[in-house]
Amino acid sequence: MRISRLKTAVVEGNFDWTFVRIETDEGLRGLGECFFAPGLTSILRSLEPLLVGEDPRDIHRLFRKLQLATSGAGSVAGIVYNAISGIEAALWDVVGQWLDVPIYRLLGGKFRDKVRIYADCHGGEALESLDEVLRSRPASWEPNGHTHTARDYYGEAGAEPPASPDDYRRQALKKKAEGFTALKFDLDVPGTEGPDAHNRALSNRAIDHMVSLIAAVHNAVGKDTDIAVDCHWRYNASDVVKVARELEPFRLLWLEDPVPPNDFAALKEVNSKVRMPIATGENLFLFEGFQEIIAQHALSIVTPDLQKVGGLSVAQSIAQFADVHTMPVAPHNISSPVGTLAAVHFCAAIPNFLALEFHASDVPFWNDLVIESPKPGLPEPLIHDGFIALPEKPGLGVTLNEEVARRYARRGEPFFE
Repeated sequence: MRISRLKTAVVEGNFDWTFVRIETDEGLRGLGECFFAPGLTSILRSLEPLLVGEDPRDIHRLFRKLQLATSGAGSVAGIVYNAISGIEAALWDVVGQWLDVPIYRLLGGKFRDKVRIYADCHGGEALESLDEVLRSRPASWEPNGHTHTARDYYGEAGAEPPASPDDYRRQALKKKAEGFTALKFDLDVPGTEGPDAHNRALSNRAIDHMVSLIAAVHNAVGKDTDIAVDCHWRYNASDVVKVARELEPFRLLWLEDPVPPNDFAALKEVNSKVRMPIATGENLFLFEGFQEIIAQHALSIVTPDLQKVGGLSVAQSIAQFADVHTMPVAPHNISSPVGTLAAVHFCAAIPNFLALEFHASDVPFWNDLVIESPKPGLPEPLIHDGFIALPEKPGLGVTLNEEVARRYARRGEPFFE
């Protein structure tokens, strides 16, 4: 069996969902998803000649080939891994179909039949559609009459009204009613900025507002619903320690990305000074990106993003190392059902899984993007009472619903051409 083509398509969800399809001379077609990035489909097309004529079953060798061919004979980080991760997932899909087994079997079998999902509730309201440089855009799936105001997600502070505890409370109750047993909310929202937008410092007023937001969530959902919070790397170590200590009475599931991802010493400082789990990892690449922070216990929960960390095999090596150090894994995930189900196979196959992120609850066609192969039969909706059942069909277990995907495809990008 040989690879004959690599094709791509991009769908506008709340982010760009970039799909890669590997086609073989035996008629098998594997599907993977990549984390968004500027110029991503161009990178994927550049990698195609390295794969054509190769045996898709040689997944580890092909990963090494792609790695050595990029960024000066051996990249260790960067957006090229967004492309390679999607390709690697598509290769697993091909091999699973060829062997007539689901991907989780290829990863060593399952520890669980269903995977717990946590709902990312953002800042108490829907996250609008963002392009590949995190600038908001009007989305074709937004409700009629929706007023769109373009902005940069990481733009200047003070441009929007403060987030309110009531917004957080309503969103928490809504997601609990949908069956989710774990929720995540952003701490870096309007009203929680410090006096200077660039120095990573927080005022006491900002800290008090953060605490009021999470207190509203905790009071609304009670002790049976886990709550996590996300800082998006915006703060300095000393101020985020102040925040964490104020939040300790709520027994949070974790506090995520408190300091910049490249500052190992600051991360370790925060983790050593607070009594709550610190989570990070979505902006780290390969096993090497996680090795030291896990070995030095600079974090408590490991959060790789499977669509850019390097693929399922890399993620599994990270999970195994984390398990040695008694750390759970909670993958970051902002993908469509394609990337989400690839993550479900991974999460089922590791012992130290905690929860998997769901980031697109306000995208109305999310559930419609995939159909079960070779015949319909997926649960509707895919997430039921806060869990996703493990697919049992060969490979990924689903195919892309191309009719729906084409309806929301990004203009100017090829659609499996």
